[in-house]
Amino acid sequence: MTTTRVEIEEIESTKSEKFLAVVLAAFLLVGGIWFYAKTDDWVRGAVDVPAPTPAQQAALGASEAAFSALNGAQERRAQALAELEFAREAYRTALDADRPAEALEREYERAQARLRAAEREEERAFAAWQATQAAANEAAREHGARVREAQDRRDWLAAVIRLAFVAVWLLASFRLLSALRRRDSRYLPLAFAALGTGALLALVFAGDYVTDYVDPLELGPLLLSLVGAAATLVAFVALQRYLARRVPVRRVRKAECPFCGYPVRGDGPHCEGCGREVIGECATCGRPRRVGTARCAACGAA
Repeated sequence: MTTTRVEIEEIESTKSEKFLAVVLAAFLLVGGIWFYAKTDDWVRGAVDVPAPTPAQQAALGASEAAFSALNGAQERRAQALAELEFAREAYRTALDADRPAEALEREYERAQARLRAAEREEERAFAAWQATQAAANEAAREHGARVREAQDRRDWLAAVIRLAFVAVWLLASFRLLSALRRRDSRYLPLAFAALGTGALLALVFAGDYVTDYVDPLELGPLLLSLVGAAATLVAFVALQRYLARRVPVRRVRKAECPFCGYPVRGDGPHCEGCGREVIGECATCGRPRRVGTARCAACGAA
């Protein structure tokens, strides 16, 4: 029993297939963005931020203790000043009213003495805190440099993982697309969905990292113009190559000239539109064969 092979590549994708391909691309993009975002968490767990060394911790701790003591001295000075103002007002009120003020005068003098003692304590605490600042600043600088190095390692590792993820996705999508095209598979729209998702992830990657080195407000329009123009040219070249392979076959099946698309009438060997030869000789059986056909109608040879 003889069966006729239908060229699947000539059967256009239905709207339902295209819709499902778009839905698949949306779900793939959700998963890709989740992986992209989670990379930071995974890298944060893989690269630890260094803690201060014992010497750095001691210098920072001494500075914190001295600063705490300074705060306590400042609070005591403020309290002594408030007590002095209260004692002064009480003493002045008693004098204005011609009441006995000896006790209030002594309290006012004691308040003055407490304020002077608090001021001296504050000065000593401030000097002690100042003495710790050089070592604390150096410790903070050294520790900050180590933290920045660790953060840089995190950023580079995350960038490499994301770049590898996007590159592998695009490469796998291209290979899947090529394989499905060679097999004339009806699943070709799914490959386009995967490829479109990879392209969107590549745009996310580029937007995330290019702005770290390029000011989008300064060079953003120029960068968008260059990238967009380059991508459009690449897509145009790819489309032309695709059409160069597919258009002749489509034209032949519509009884048109494979070169210019003019309708082919009768059995004449030449196109009435461009004059090129549309009937050739089969390399296998030598019988007449339409130029551009996939197989010979007489012997079936490719």
